Amino acid sequence: MNIAVLGDGAWGSAAAQHLAINKHNVTLWGPFPEYIIEMKNTQSNPKFLPKIIFDNNISFTPSLEEAVKTADILVLALPSQYIRNLLINIKPFFNNSKHILVDLAKGIENKTLMRMSEIVFEVLGNSKYTVLSGPSHAEEVIFNVPTAVVAASKDQTAAKIVQDTFFSPSFRVYYSNDPTGVELGGALKNVFAIAAGVVDGIKLGDNSKAALITRSIAEMSRLGKALGGNPETFSGLSGIGDLIVTCFSKHSRNRLVGEKLGAGYSLERILKELKMSVAEGVKTTLSTYQLAKKINIQTPIIDELYNALYQGKKPEVCIKDLMTRAAAAEIY
Repeated sequence: MNIAVLGDGAWGSAAAQHLAINKHNVTLWGPFPEYIIEMKNTQSNPKFLPKIIFDNNISFTPSLEEAVKTADILVLALPSQYIRNLLINIKPFFNNSKHILVDLAKGIENKTLMRMSEIVFEVLGNSKYTVLSGPSHAEEVIFNVPTAVVAASKDQTAAKIVQDTFFSPSFRVYYSNDPTGVELGGALKNVFAIAAGVVDGIKLGDNSKAALITRSIAEMSRLGKALGGNPETFSGLSGIGDLIVTCFSKHSRNRLVGEKLGAGYSLERILKELKMSVAEGVKTTLSTYQLAKKINIQTPIIDELYNALYQGKKPEVCIKDLMTRAAAAEIY
């Protein structure tokens, strides 16, 4: 296959490397022409994945038109808040009957509160859209650590093409007909990973973190079902699977944000220290909080994380208020 990976961050670069090793012809595009030229000259990505040398099957281009026109599959690998602008820019070169879109972005757009698929269909019209999600840190995928993900689409043919394209002995791909649930699982786990990081930062211990994650699963399922996802999806790779890895991994930027928040850092300082890296859960917390209020779904963990990130509430007080809510039955 001819594949354009649109985004030169850690996950985009790891996806490009993985697909090239799978013997596909890969073009990697990034939003900063000077850096793409540097990557081409050095065959590396020193900012995001300094430990790899890119495969020879990868070409690099600063031209979005060149990347899109020569591709059969377009991999959307920018952070979620930049996806709309990327789609607007590729629209003049996009062919609905030819191109298959594979979304790697995990988030909910601020202001519009739209999922990535909703943005795609608004900007590009009816498209062969597939979301690829699951517990898959780029830092491990590039070293062929056994990984399992799910490709979800309403277009079963597109989902199976994506499955076959990405599948390898170290990268197992399942397929699903529930892109809504898979998108929401991937987006919401980033929010709950920040909350799990807060528990780490306050140093509350294993009991607290296990309780937080378990109730996060309940909250994810409740909100996801209300938004049209299949409840069973949230027990799968893009729900519990991605939640587990993001809440515990040393690679998780979202968990790190929460850890620093719990340790007393301000959000402004945390984001400054992240530099070029993006923790999707920060902005997705705002979108998710507003979305839950809009459809009147109870999300106590999301509410308290919103208060900690955006209202200046101390994390210790957030934990206390969660623990002292009225006693209730365990409902999912």
